[in-house]
Amino acid sequence: MSLNNKILLGAILGLLLGYVLRNYAPDSTLTNSIVYGASLVGSLFIGLLKMVLIPLVFSSIVVGVANLRAHQQMHRVWQITLLCFAATTSLAIILGLGAAHLFETGKGLSLHLFEANLQGFEASQLSTAEFLQSLVKNVFVNPFTALSQGNILAVVVFALFIGVALAVNGQAYPKLHALFNEGFALCMQLVNWIMQLAPFGIMALLLKLVVAENSALLSTLAQFMAVVTGTTLFHGLVTLPLLLWLFTRVSPLQFWRGARPALLTAFATSSSAATLPITLNCLQNDLKVSPQVSGFVAPLGAQLNMDGTALYEAAAALFVANLVGLDLSLGQELIICLTVMLASIGAPGIPSAGMVTMVMVLQSVGLPAEAVAILLPIDRLLDTVRTMVNVEGDMVTSLIVDKHSA
Repeated sequence: MSLNNKILLGAILGLLLGYVLRNYAPDSTLTNSIVYGASLVGSLFIGLLKMVLIPLVFSSIVVGVANLRAHQQMHRVWQITLLCFAATTSLAIILGLGAAHLFETGKGLSLHLFEANLQGFEASQLSTAEFLQSLVKNVFVNPFTALSQGNILAVVVFALFIGVALAVNGQAYPKLHALFNEGFALCMQLVNWIMQLAPFGIMALLLKLVVAENSALLSTLAQFMAVVTGTTLFHGLVTLPLLLWLFTRVSPLQFWRGARPALLTAFATSSSAATLPITLNCLQNDLKVSPQVSGFVAPLGAQLNMDGTALYEAAAALFVANLVGLDLSLGQELIICLTVMLASIGAPGIPSAGMVTMVMVLQSVGLPAEAVAILLPIDRLLDTVRTMVNVEGDMVTSLIVDKHSA
C-alpha cells in the first residue's frame, strides 16, 4: 500500500474509532486509556514536525529565492505569488460574507444561550494600529532569537533577505550557497522519515478530536457550523480547483491525489505551519513543482495566505452581529473585508490561530470582543477544515506560479 493510501486509511480509522468510543464507551477506563495513548502518539508526530519546521522553513526559502538566479524570474515569481494570494483570499472573504447573508447565521439564537461561555471571559483589546505595530515589532527581530523562539514570520522575513542577497550576488558566496542547498536536502530527508509515522499520527489526532468534542454546544451552533464548513469546502472543492484548472490545466483529481497527504495532515493537526514539511514533500515529489518555486511559495503562503481563516472570520463577524441584533452597513462590511485580509495575513499557522485575530475583526465594526468566547468551543472543530483549505490555497498557488514563471 502506498503511503498516500496508508494516510487516508489512518484518517478513516481515527474518525471511526473516535465515533465508536464517544458513543458506545464514554468515560470508560478503556476509552480514557486509548485517548491517553492517542495523545502521546499525536504529540510525538506533531513534535517531530515542529522539530524540523524552523530549519526547513529557513533553508527552503533561502534556497528557493537564491535559485531564482535571473532577476526577471524572481520578480515574476513575486508578482504572481502575491497576486494569487490576494485573489484567493478576496474570493474567500466574499464567499464567507455572501453565505452568512444568504443563510442569516445567528438569527433565531439568543445570547443567553452562551452566558456560561461569556461568564468570566475577558478578550484582550487590540486596535488595528496596535496590531500593526505589534506585527512589525515581532517581524524585525534578532534572527537568532527568532530561530530559537520559533517565530516563523520573523524567520521567513530574514530568510527572504538572505535569499535575495544570494540571488543578486551569489557568486561571491559559493560555499554558503552550497551549505544552504545541502541543509535543505538534509531537512527533506528528515521529512521523508517523519512521513512514515504520518498514518499513525493522523489517526491518533483525529480519534482524540472526535472523542473530545462537546455535542450539546455543537447542536446549538449547528447552523453556523454547517454554513461555515459547507462554504469553506465549496472554496476548497470548487473555487480553488477551478482556478488551478483555468491557469494550469491540471485536473482536480490529479491535484488531490498528489496533495492528499498534506491535506489530511492539515485536517488532523489544524496547523498549516506544522503541515509545511509534508506540503513541500507533496509539491516536489508528487505534483512535480520545482524546488525553487515550492520552497519559496509554500513557506510564505503558510504565513500570508489563509483562505479558510479569512472566510471563517468574515462569516463569524456577521454571525456575532446577528446574535447581538446589529445590522451592518455596506461600509462596515467593507471594513470587515479589509480587517479580515489584514488579520489573516497576521494569523500564525498554529491551531485556533483565527481566535488570535478574531477580536480585532469584531472590534473594527464595534462588535463586542467578548463574543469570541461563543466561538471558542466550536473553533477547534472548524479549524480542521479551514486549515486544510489554507494549505490547499498554498499548493494551488505553487502550481500556478510554477507554470507561469518559467
